Amino acid sequence: EHLELITADPAPLAAKVENAGAVFVGAYAPVSLGDYVAGPNHTLPTAGAARFSSPLGVYNFLKRTSVASLNRGDLEMLREACVALAKLEGLTAHAHAVEVRLE
Repeated sequence: EHLELITADPAPLAAKVENAGAVFVGAYAPVSLGDYVAGPNHTLPTAGAARFSSPLGVYNFLKRTSVASLNRGDLEMLREACVALAKLEGLTAHAHAVEVRLE
């Protein structure tokens, strides 16, 4: 969740941190400053969730959409793998959706 690095030279250590919700670097950056006035969000991943999650931020409130755009050659190149995976999952209509486009 919170990590304070209070050493003679904390910056090199901070650069190596991979899993922390918030890092407070140096003797003059206490957690309380980050919680109330410095700007970092106080809603942090807990219980080890910093390994795969980030603090709450503006991106949590944005809606994203995935877009795929392929040409015929792209589909031909991906056909075999896509059809095989679809059939492996028992989704024959997905496999057919690829095949029918290339007839």
